[in-house]
Amino acid sequence: MARNDVNGKVVLIAGGAKNLGGLLSRDFAAKGAKLVIHYNSESTKTDAEKTLADVHAAGAEAILVQGDLTDVTNITKLFDEALAKFGRIDIAINTVGKVLKKPFVDTTEEEYDSMSDINSKVAYFFIQEAGKKLNDNGKICTIVTSLLAAYTGFYSTYEGMKAPVEHFTRAASKEFGDRGISVTAVAPGPMDTPFFYGQESEEAVAYHKSASALGGLTDIKDIAPLVEFLVTDGWWITGQTIFANGGYTTR
Repeated sequence: MARNDVNGKVVLIAGGAKNLGGLLSRDFAAKGAKLVIHYNSESTKTDAEKTLADVHAAGAEAILVQGDLTDVTNITKLFDEALAKFGRIDIAINTVGKVLKKPFVDTTEEEYDSMSDINSKVAYFFIQEAGKKLNDNGKICTIVTSLLAAYTGFYSTYEGMKAPVEHFTRAASKEFGDRGISVTAVAPGPMDTPFFYGQESEEAVAYHKSASALGGLTDIKDIAPLVEFLVTDGWWITGQTIFANGGYTTR
């Protein structure tokens, strides 16, 4: 199969039930890929089942796998179930993340640990498992945040726990490169999804909308094609974090 052709390839998406992950699941299904759609818990099961129905309606084979990926055994299970069903994994995408907006001095140890587990630990062991179980010439992509290039307060645990993923991405790209595996990260601006609004006031939302040079929040429809490019035609890009945010932050 050509690198730019996902028809018949197996795409595993962590957090693939809704928002950006759900859109990626549908897009890959429409292009003939086979999908392994992960969702976290019962609270996202309805979204996962709706995404699965849409994927099947597009004529694609797919399975759902539930699991809290902060337990590393569930990451292993996710990849093993993909192999048991399809016998191969070609592309692994991790969209999992959690935002916390809180003053530095008010952040609890429990919140710190949770943010570390979801944003950093999951990313590390997802890339590790992909490195073990992806086919040669496979592709790995992780969603991070454009706050990595911001000078701001209140997001210390979110941007801080996403920051290591850049280093994970570089290291993995070096270690997996001799197998033709590219490893990338994509850093969107604040995306116009429920993931964003939960911790933001109306004033903050207005600011975020005004902060991008092109105007407005990031639309997941502008991020999905970039991810799809990086794991197909754009495979020669590796070890890098791509900021896609309409000019919200830059380096």
